[in-house]
Amino acid sequence: MWLRTGCSITFEVSVATPFILMLRPRSGIHQWVARESYTLKPSVPAIEYTDNFGNLCQRLVAPQGEFSIRTSADILTADGIDVCPGAPFEDVQNLPDAVLPYLLPSRYCESDRFIDLGQEIVSGAAPGYDQVAVIVSWVRENIRFNPNSGYFQLSAVEVNLQREGVCRELAHLCIALCRGLCIPARMVVGYLHKLEPMDFHAWFEAYVGGRWYTFDATQPGPIGGRVTVAYGRDAADVAIFNQFGPALYPREMSVHVEMLDFAPD
Repeated sequence: MWLRTGCSITFEVSVATPFILMLRPRSGIHQWVARESYTLKPSVPAIEYTDNFGNLCQRLVAPQGEFSIRTSADILTADGIDVCPGAPFEDVQNLPDAVLPYLLPSRYCESDRFIDLGQEIVSGAAPGYDQVAVIVSWVRENIRFNPNSGYFQLSAVEVNLQREGVCRELAHLCIALCRGLCIPARMVVGYLHKLEPMDFHAWFEAYVGGRWYTFDATQPGPIGGRVTVAYGRDAADVAIFNQFGPALYPREMSVHVEMLDFAPD
């Protein structure tokens, strides 16, 4: 399916402020970016680099006053996601080097605190994909997904206590539970077609059966129509913007995802 994704973010900047933005999806095995626009107003010099996770990042200094960012991209992506019940657990000694960092505890995913709970949740499930599926079902049933939750920027430990969170928090808990079972798991941030209310979305991927599979505890089933913007160990690695200096929040922000009837010319 072809999707047109994008966002508009406006800040009121009190002093010149350095930013690192992460708003550009990149082409890969699961998506193809056919057309893209990225506008800064006022126009300022920006430098793009690729971080340690392969994400496209833009460095700039926003001037004092109103500063806006607008992006749009036409992207070919799958209208479903792969599922593979029975895909086996991968022994740690056989994992690719690039996958190993996703086994370790991280800032928001304290997997060393979830070893016992994870083993309790997946008791009786076949090691690998089936264990991840059981974890997702448990989180879906026990942690309330609330897009308007007052609980945000929570770690896995905190959301497990609060029993409520936004998409990012549910992904943190799933990731921590997977890593506690020695299943590599990583955070994904991007767009999801027909998400309500529309916003940037977070889900996670687990490495079983020799590849990454998509999982999302906020949705009732394996829903496609996803566009990936960034991968990371947890939310600290995939923020759509980081600003340095006095606290600064968007004055206005909107996100759009629409399906195109035809491929772009």
